[in-house]
This record gives sequence, C-alpha cells and structure tokens, in this order.
Amino acid sequence: MRRNHRLDPLLRPRSIAVVGASERPGSVGRRTVENLLTGKFDGPLYAVNPGYESVLGVRCFPDLESLPETVEHVVLTVGDPRIEAALDETIAHGAAAATLMSSLVLENDSTPLLRDRVEAKIRESGLVVCGANGMGFYHFAEGVWVCGFDTRDNHVRGGNVTLISHSGAGMSGIVDCEERIDFNLAVSTGQELGVTMDQYMDFALELPETRVIGLFMETTRNPEGLIAAFRKANDKGIPVVVLKVGRTELSARLAVSHSGAIAGRDDSYQALFDRYGVQRVQDMDELATTLMLFAQPHPVAEGGLVTLHDSGGERQLLIDLAHDLDVPLTGISPETEAELAATLDPGLPPVNPLDAWGAGGPQADRIMEDCMAALMRDPNAAIGAVVHDRAPLSGLYEEYFDYMRRGHEASGKPVCLVSNRQGSGTDPAAVAVTREGFPVVDGLRSFLAGLRCLFDYRDFRQRPAADPPAADEAAADRWRDRLASGATLEEYESGRLLADFGLPMNPARLAEGEAAAVLAAAELGYPVVLKTAEPGLLHKTDQRGVVLNLADEAELRAAYRDLANRVGSRVAVSPMVTADGVEMVLGLVRDDQFGPLVLLGIGGINVETLRDVACALPPFDRREARRLLDGLQLRSLLDGLRDRPAVDIDAFCLAAERFAVMADSLREVLDEVDINPVIVHSGGCVAVDALVVGHAG
Repeated sequence: MRRNHRLDPLLRPRSIAVVGASERPGSVGRRTVENLLTGKFDGPLYAVNPGYESVLGVRCFPDLESLPETVEHVVLTVGDPRIEAALDETIAHGAAAATLMSSLVLENDSTPLLRDRVEAKIRESGLVVCGANGMGFYHFAEGVWVCGFDTRDNHVRGGNVTLISHSGAGMSGIVDCEERIDFNLAVSTGQELGVTMDQYMDFALELPETRVIGLFMETTRNPEGLIAAFRKANDKGIPVVVLKVGRTELSARLAVSHSGAIAGRDDSYQALFDRYGVQRVQDMDELATTLMLFAQPHPVAEGGLVTLHDSGGERQLLIDLAHDLDVPLTGISPETEAELAATLDPGLPPVNPLDAWGAGGPQADRIMEDCMAALMRDPNAAIGAVVHDRAPLSGLYEEYFDYMRRGHEASGKPVCLVSNRQGSGTDPAAVAVTREGFPVVDGLRSFLAGLRCLFDYRDFRQRPAADPPAADEAAADRWRDRLASGATLEEYESGRLLADFGLPMNPARLAEGEAAAVLAAAELGYPVVLKTAEPGLLHKTDQRGVVLNLADEAELRAAYRDLANRVGSRVAVSPMVTADGVEMVLGLVRDDQFGPLVLLGIGGINVETLRDVACALPPFDRREARRLLDGLQLRSLLDGLRDRPAVDIDAFCLAAERFAVMADSLREVLDEVDINPVIVHSGGCVAVDALVVGHAG
C-alpha cells in the first residue's frame, strides 16, 4: 500500500484502537467495532475499555498505554464529559490521527468552551483529526469503516465515487440507501477541527479509482484550499458535484449553530463553482442521481438527449421538464426519421422524444429495440434514456434493459433507464444493471437535473481557458494607498480611478461657482449634465442633485443656482449622453471568504428590483464576459427590440474585462464599486456614474 499523503494515517491507517469500545447494544463504541469488522480492516485492531477483556472478539485493553504497540489511528467513541481526557491520552500515546464523533457540548461548561479547548489541543499537537460532531468515514477501498452508526453490510470495495459531507445524515442518507452508487470513500467531516473538506478532496483526487466527487457543503473553512482542490480536479478531469446549503438567510444562520461557521455569500459560491466547472444541484435526490450519471463509464457525446417512451402523455411531461431545466432535446436527422417511420406502427410520428409503443402486440419489444438503436445512432444524440413507469409493486420490466443495451450496442453512447417517479435505491435488478454500465434512475426531474450537469461539465471542459490581459501595475500603484485608507471616493475621483484602468468614463469637470460651471460646459459642449459634487453625498438622485440635458448656458445657470441654494456650490459638469442604448451595470462587492466578486448585468434605476446580474470571480476576459451576459434573463434587450438597434456588446465586454482585471489587481484594497449606469449603444459604451469604496484591511 503506497502511503504518501498527509491523511494516510487517518484514512488508511496501519493500526486502529477504539477508545470506548463496548458490547452494549446500540452504543457508538459497539457499532464502530462492528463496522471495522464488517469492512474487514486488515491491520491490527484494538478495543480500549477497562470494563472488558474483549469486545466482539477483539482483544480489549484498559487504556492506550497498555497496548502492545503505538497505534496510528485512535477512534474516540466516549461521550462529551470524557472526550477531553481521552484526547489528551491519544496525544500522549503518540497516535498520528484520531476520529471524534461527540458533539463537544457540556452543560455548565467553563471558558474556554470544550470545543475551543479540543480544537486548541488538536492544533498544538498536529494530530490529524476527523470531526468532531460527525459520523466518521468509510474508506471502502481499504476496508476502513470508521463509523459509529448503523450501515448496510453490502458495500463493495471497487467503487469510483467519493462523497464528502458536512452533514452526517447527508452522507448516510445516500451511502446507506443508494446501492446503485459504489463509493470508494465517504466522509462525514463534522466540525472540521482538524481536516477540512478541501483536504479530503485532495486525498480523493489522488485515488486512481475516483471518477467523480460529491460534496454536501455548508461552508468552507479554508477558501484557498477549496480553490486549490477545485483546480486540481480540473487538471485531472474529475468532475465535482456540490449540494451547497445556506442559500437563504435563515439557512445560513442555522449553519453557524450547526457547524460553527459562516455559510458565506451564496453569489460568491456560485461564482466559484462557475469558474471551476463545479456542478451544483438542489437536493439530495439530484446529488445522488448526478453522481450516478457521472460514474457511468461511457463518455457523453456532442448533441442532446434522445428518449424512448411507452406513453404519449408522459412524453409531453418530459418535454415540459426538459424545457424548464434547459436540457437540449436532439433534433433528429431526416435519415433517422425515415428509419423510425419504417419501424413504427402506423400513426406514430417519427420524432424525438419518441412514443414507440403503438398497438403493442408480439412485435412491440422488437420495435422498441430497433427504435432505440435508430435514435442512438443519430449523429446529434449525446445520450439516451428509456423512460418508463415501474411495474406493479415497483418492479422493473427486464425487456426495458434490452432496449438500453441495444441502443448502446448501436452507438457506444451512454443510455439510462429512467422512471417517471422516485423509487428505491436498493432494487437488486436496478443495482445489477447500473453496475453493468446502464444507470437505472428514479425520478424524471432528478434525472434531467443531473443530465443538465453532465452537459454543462462537458461544455465546460471544451471551453477555452480565460486569458485576461495583465494589469496596469503603474495604475494600481497610484491608487493602492488611497484605497487602503478605507475612503469612499467621490464620483469625480472614482471616475479618474476607473479611467486609469481603461474604463470608458464620461468626461467630467469639477467646478466651484457658477462661472466655473459655465466655462466647463463650454469646453465640453452642450447638452450637459450637472451634478452636485458636495462631499459625502453618495446618492445624488435621492437629493435631486442631478439635472439632465441642459441645452444651453441659460439652462445651466438656472440649474446651477438651484443646486447651489439647495445642496452646495461644488458641482461636476459632464456631456449628456444622447445615444439610445441599454443601461447596464458593472459592480464589485467584497466577500469575506473569496475576496472581490464582480457583478455585471442590467442596470439603471431598477437594478435592485430586476436583479438580473451575473457574478464572477476576477480576473476574466471579454470572452468570459460574453458568456456571462448570454445567461441574463433580459439578454435579448442587447439585440435590439422593435425599431431599436442592437447595441455594441463587444464594447461592454471589453469594459467588463478591464474592470475585472482592475478588481483583481486591487483586490486587497477594494470594498465596493458601483458603475451604474453603463450606457451601451450601437457605437460603444460609456459609464456615466461611479462609486468606489476602499478597504482598510
């Protein structure tokens, strides 16, 4: 056994001792020993409990000091009142790793609290720890079942799926109930007092059998490590599927009480996932189904989905759901249509999705097989599905397995059997056929959600890597000290900063007094915009501090006098942007975990109401900006509506690229940037309002 990873003593130890081992039915100490025996751990295994001579046939010792050797991994199954002393004994024993399943909560605890005391001891000792407040882990490939809870006894050693979960139930709810997925490693990380999710990922990525990694994620305690793990998965071509909880305010708050960590800004997580091709799912059914689809052995080709049905009505259901989930259905070729027409019963249209059942009868199975083969041979078919309803008592019709096999034999492409409703993950026939390489999936929506992930990952792998230009370091140096003070820059100064990085800012002149304002307008040319430039007024529109479309000197003087009387004498004069265009926004917010987050989308006064923006981690290039724009709900506005011309999308994407490069080069000293609106018209784009807030660190 090759051992070259920091987590080897934890996840593939040479020897194990279970402190608190017991024969008491239902106890964590008993179940831990049972699971290690069931998993056939092949190293030295010791029980530690002064009350037993042996536990389930395993020799038992009164304490760690009495063991015949220094064990590598100690599993602590004692309760919270005894956990601190047991941890001290483990450290003194010289163990390299430990698993803690207790919650670390005591009534009337002293300060610092038990959890904090335990974490400090782990940190100071260098012990490699799984937990606490978790359910342990299973390294099925090595027979290391370190879990103090019930599990099924028929896990296989030859799996290719890793599941890492902040939730213990999130792990067991899939691992114990879904036999169609063969896992190599499953971890309940708990509070991550020692080892964090990204470190388990790194270990799994070094396992040669790992084909896909699933995450049930509440937060990250090591953002840089998580990014490194995602990057490593990309380099190895191993997809990562994540169920990220904590999207809503209440859910995020409860994450604090559950795992002791802040859930983080969901937009930032989504941007992170998007950057590294991490596929996000919405519930545990989708997580399990998506892992199953990624684990199947046949590569997904170009094109879309073809489906074979025995019901016209349920075919319509699939079409509706595929539309909702943005799953492309293959438009089949004329040759495929002709082949289907020659095979189908009269009256059935040769289309995809295909209802091929017809009149039934003795030829029905041959027709279904031939139709599935024809669909799968179509050059635009990427993957196929036989969609059905289970037999009475939730059984499976074995003939449908042959439809799948025939489709795969004809094309070499992946084929699934999908039931319209959710079913059981332990059906022996479903498990056997899935292991044959043909996933048997329950739940049409879950299947389509997983398939969307499959297609998205395929497309991500084919996407050219972003190639943003280098930052203007001279410009960054000019502004770094100013922003590091945490100052909020007034609009004029904000515009100067952004212009230094190549952003297309509308020119502005500061003026103190009526005569200076008139002179500035004459230099810029009418019509002009007059804005108050009094320090501290960040939202000028709310103060009626902006006057638009002043056509001549008389209008300017009148507007100036009004502003001076109401707000103050200091103003800024800018040309009036008269081009007909679409108001867009470029923005930046600072995330405590991942740093600057860039926003781009539909802007103007309704930006907060519409909230039609895309988020991305900087830097990125104009091609990536274009992809983000294409995902907006109101994207069609940019193509022109009715008699309005299409706008210059390329100009806005160039501005977004420069903005993202600036955001990255000043990442340590920026808190917030708001450029709204950026008016994008047929001949380019121009930013007419900006606010920059520095970050004091």
